[in-house]
Amino acid sequence: MTQNEGTAGRIFKGLGLVLGGKAGAGLISLVYLVIAARALGPRDYGILVLVHGYVTAVCGIVEFPAWQAIVRYGAEAGEEDAPHRLARLLRFGTAVELTGGAVAILVTMALAPFVGPRLGWPPETVAFAIPYSFAVLGSVRSAPAGYLQLIGRFDLIGLHNMVQPIVRLIGASLAWLMGWGLKGFLAAWLIAALAEFAVLWGMGLWFAHRRLGGILRRPQPGSASMDNPGIWRFLVASNADVTLSELAGRVAPLIVGWVLGPAMAGLFAVAQRATVIIAQPAQILGNTAYAELARMVAAGEGGAPLRRTLRRVIGIALAAAAPVTIVAALFPTPIVTLLAGPAFKAAGSVMVVLIAARMIAVVGPPCSSALSAMGYPALSMSANLFASLIFLPLLPWLLNHAGLMGAGVQAICQALLASALLAGLVWRCSLAR
Repeated sequence: MTQNEGTAGRIFKGLGLVLGGKAGAGLISLVYLVIAARALGPRDYGILVLVHGYVTAVCGIVEFPAWQAIVRYGAEAGEEDAPHRLARLLRFGTAVELTGGAVAILVTMALAPFVGPRLGWPPETVAFAIPYSFAVLGSVRSAPAGYLQLIGRFDLIGLHNMVQPIVRLIGASLAWLMGWGLKGFLAAWLIAALAEFAVLWGMGLWFAHRRLGGILRRPQPGSASMDNPGIWRFLVASNADVTLSELAGRVAPLIVGWVLGPAMAGLFAVAQRATVIIAQPAQILGNTAYAELARMVAAGEGGAPLRRTLRRVIGIALAAAAPVTIVAALFPTPIVTLLAGPAFKAAGSVMVVLIAARMIAVVGPPCSSALSAMGYPALSMSANLFASLIFLPLLPWLLNHAGLMGAGVQAICQALLASALLAGLVWRCSLAR
C-alpha cells in the first residue's frame, strides 16, 4: 500500500466511524421530522425552522470555533512530543471559543425582537426566541471535537452525533402527544442543543485530562500565540472561511421566510433536509480529511502526495453521492410526501435541484481542508466569499421571479463556482510545495 493510499484509508476509516453515528442520527432525524411536520403543518413548521435557523445563522457569523487551529498546531505539537505546548493550545482554543459563544448568545438575544416580526413570527414566538438564544451553545463545541480528531477518536464523535436527534425525538414525541404545539417543539430543540454542548465538552475534557493529567491544568509558563506563530491570523482566516462556506445554507431559509413567508420556508426546509444525505457526509469528510492532510503537510508531503490523496477522496465522495441524486430525481414527490406528508409535496421539485447542488459542493470541504492544512485558509475563505457575494444577493430577486425554485437555481450556481475555485486553488498551491 502506498503512503497516500494509507492516508486515504485512514481518512475513510475516520469518516466511517463518524458516519456510523450520522447514519443512526439521520434515521432518527427522519422520524422527528415526520412528527414535527405533521403535527405543526407548513406554517408552524416553517416558524420552527426560522427560529432555529436564525439562531444558527447568527451563531455561525459571530462564534469563533477553534477546531482547525487545534488540529493543525496540535499535529505539530504531536510531531515534537510537546505536551505542554498542546495543553496551552487547548486552553487557548477553549477560551477563544467560549468567549465567542457568549458574544453570539448576547447578539442573538438583542436582535430577536427586531428580526422575528419580519420573518413572520407571532409575538409569543418572538418572546420565546430570547431564551432560545441559548441554543447557540449547540454549535459552540468545536474545540473538544478538534481534540478528539487529533487523538483519532472519531468513534466518540460518531456517538456524539446521536445526542441531538435522540433528544429531539423524545422532545418531539412528548410535544406531539401532549399537544404542546410550536412552543413545545421549540423547547425540545433547545434542550437538544444544550445536550450537544454538554456531552461533547464532557468527552473532550475527560480524554484531555486522561492523556495530559496535571499538565492540562497547569502547563509550563508560555503562550499559545508565542508557541504557534500566526495562530491568530490562521484562526481569523479559517473561521471566516467556515462562516462563508456555510453562510448560504444558513441564511437561505431566512431569506425564503423573509421574502415568501413562513409556510414557504417550511417547504424549503423539508427540501433542504433531504440534502443532508449528501451534505453531512461531505462536511464530515472534509473534517476527517483535515487531520490527516495536516499530518501530511507537517511531514513535508504537501505536494503530489496530497493531490493524489485529495483526488481519491473527492472521487469516492462524488461516486457515493451520485446514486442519491438519481433516486431523488426519479421520485421527488414520493420522497417529500414520505418525509413530511401531502401538505409539503410542492417541495419535491426544488429538492431535486438542491440535492444536485449538494453533489457538486462535495468537492468543497476536502479542498478547503487541504488549503487550511497547507496554511492557506485565507484562499479558501476568498473563494467562498467570492461565490457568496455573487449569488447570495441574487436570491431575493430569484425568489420573486421564480418562486421557491429560485433558491435551487442560486444553490446550483454558487456550488459550481465555489467548487471550481477551490479545486483550482488547491492545485496551484500544492504545485508550489
